[in-house]
Amino acid sequence: MVHVVILFCVCLCKLAGVFAKTGEVESVLGDSVILNSGLTEIMDDDLILWRFGYNKTLIAQIDATTDSMAVHDDVLDGRFRDRLKLDDQTGSLTITNITTQHNGHYQLKINSVIKNFSITVYVVNVSRVSLSWYKGNSLLSSISVSDLSISLSLPLEVEYQDKNTYSCVINNPISNQTQHLDISELCHRCP
Repeated sequence: MVHVVILFCVCLCKLAGVFAKTGEVESVLGDSVILNSGLTEIMDDDLILWRFGYNKTLIAQIDATTDSMAVHDDVLDGRFRDRLKLDDQTGSLTITNITTQHNGHYQLKINSVIKNFSITVYVVNVSRVSLSWYKGNSLLSSISVSDLSISLSLPLEVEYQDKNTYSCVINNPISNQTQHLDISELCHRCP
C-alpha cells in the first residue's frame, strides 16, 4: 500500500508540471528585468529552456546533464545581443538595457514544468528635471528645466574647513539620484 501511495504522489507531481504559471512584468525603457526561475539551485538532471515570442524561439538554455549553458542572443535579428545574462546557479534570466523590442511572451521550461512571463516595456517622456544642493536636510539651491536638450549645472561654494556633508539630488517625475559630497574627504589639505 505504501508503494502505491508514493507512486501516486510522483505521478501527481509530474502532472502538475503541465500547468503553466504566469508572471507579468512591467519595465521602463533602459532598465534591467529579471525573470525568476523560482529555483534556489539547479539539480544534476535539470534541463532549463528559455523561449521568446509566440514562435517560442530558444534564447537561453542550461543542460545540467551535460554541464552546458548557452545564451542565443543572436536570434531574432540580434535584438537580445549582449543583453541576456543567465544565472548558472538558479537558471533565472536577466535582460539588461531593455527596449520595446523585448515586449512579449517568455516561456521557461524546467524539465516538464512550464512557466510563462509577459514583459511590457514603457517609454516614459520625462517632462521636467530638477537639480538641487542640500546641506544636511536644508535646501541650499535648486534649478528646474523643461527643455531637456540643455545641460544643467548648479555651482556649490564651500569653505575648506566646512565639516558638513552635502548632497546633490537630481530628479524627474519617475526617478531620482543622490550623490553625497564630504568636503573633508575631497579636500584633505586645501590651502
